[in-house]
Amino acid sequence: MRILGIDPGLRSTGWGVVSCSHGRLQHISNGAIRPNPRHSDADRLTMIYHDLSAVIADHQPDFAAIEEIFVAKSARSALRLGMARGVGILACGAANLAVNEITARAVKKAVVGTGTASKQQIQDMVARLLQVRACNADAADALAIAIAASNDAGKPAGIALRSAQLVPDDALSRAIGQALARDNAKQRGKT
Repeated sequence: MRILGIDPGLRSTGWGVVSCSHGRLQHISNGAIRPNPRHSDADRLTMIYHDLSAVIADHQPDFAAIEEIFVAKSARSALRLGMARGVGILACGAANLAVNEITARAVKKAVVGTGTASKQQIQDMVARLLQVRACNADAADALAIAIAASNDAGKPAGIALRSAQLVPDDALSRAIGQALARDNAKQRGKT
């Protein structure tokens, strides 16, 4: 199963594709779409749409996950982030690709084991889990979103993967698995 993770942004939209097969994660590709900041928002959003559409066509993911909107520093920042996020969802929809939303906190907890992990901790854990360094921080975040979506933190309905099989068996992996199990139990209790 191939999963596309999208970290939306008008300045830089990170993307990452991972494969989950037989309980193992494998890096497929990653990158960042960086529109020219001097171009209009419409031109920048068009570039994000076309480039994400090309990524989807090239890598044929089975589903996608995108970071859920969060409270930004200002209304203008939230609006601009929302535009890039909407274009990411549109690119997936146009390709008939299911897309799920996942919170930044859930991504951090799924990948690092704590919802308050730093960007550096995410980058380091992504490198450890996938045996590759992402091209930049936005691509690392996108890979982290894809990793989190490969387990119960962001799975679409009908896809059942055991998160305990996704990472090597060591103390950190067990801690991540336990944190995910607690979160999953809480989520099941809410529905």
